[in-house]
This record gives sequence, structure tokens and C-alpha cells, in this order.
Amino acid sequence: MKVILLKDVKGTGKKGEVVNVADGYGSNYLIPNKLAKVANATNLNLATQEKASEQHKQELMLQAAKDLKEKINNLDVVLNIKCGENGKTFGSISNKEIAEKLSSMGYDIDKKKIEFNPVKSIGLFDVKVKLHPSVVATIKLEIKPL
Repeated sequence: MKVILLKDVKGTGKKGEVVNVADGYGSNYLIPNKLAKVANATNLNLATQEKASEQHKQELMLQAAKDLKEKINNLDVVLNIKCGENGKTFGSISNKEIAEKLSSMGYDIDKKKIEFNPVKSIGLFDVKVKLHPSVVATIKLEIKPL
């Protein structure tokens, strides 16, 4: 029996694949548990269209990430923070503060995409922003005392 997998099934295949399975496995387990559907002509056409639209969506997301990288790559971000006499900050600077500063500058970037270990000192730092699995931008962060 040929089926189109709707979800990843361990030992059988990944979502969207057309696989040949035993009749009992397909009709008694995969189809009732909504893990697969029968691979007839209509379902095969729908699966091909879904795969094409998903690929197009991924290409658009990649292009948007590349465009954003062009805008923010080597961007200078300055954070002013209270400091002690020896240059130590009161509290640490993390990706949350950087995301808030970028948001105030007009760039809406999720804090989870910012790869930065918290620091407690003033100075210049390079911050990596992972916009897409294959697109990484670098911004320059300067922490200054108030």
C-alpha cells in the first residue's frame, strides 16, 4: 500500500514522502492515527502543490533574511548603562537588552536569534544575529557608562 506521510514516522519516513508500507500497517495504524493518507492521484497532486508552496515560502524567508542582513550587518549599537568606578556594570547586558535596543532602532529581531553571552563590563563586542539557518549578521555593540 502506498501512502503519503503527514508527519515524520520513525522507521518509515519523513513528512511529505510517498512510501510503500504493509497493508495492515497503513490501514490499521498510519491512516487512523492521521500519520498518513492513501496515495491516490488527488492526494499526490495536493502533496506536490504543498511541497512547492513550502519551498517557495522557504525561498521568500531566505531572501527576507538576506535583505535584513544587508541592513543590519556591521550596524553600530550603543547601550548606555550605570557603571561602578572600575568599569563593572550594575547588572549584566544580555540578548534581551540588545533586542530591545534594536527594536527601538526599528529592527524587529527576536531575542532568541541573538547569540550573545551576558557581559558585565563596558567595551566593544561583536554580536551574531542568526536571521536564518544559513544567514548570520554581525552587529557591533558598544557598552558605555552613563
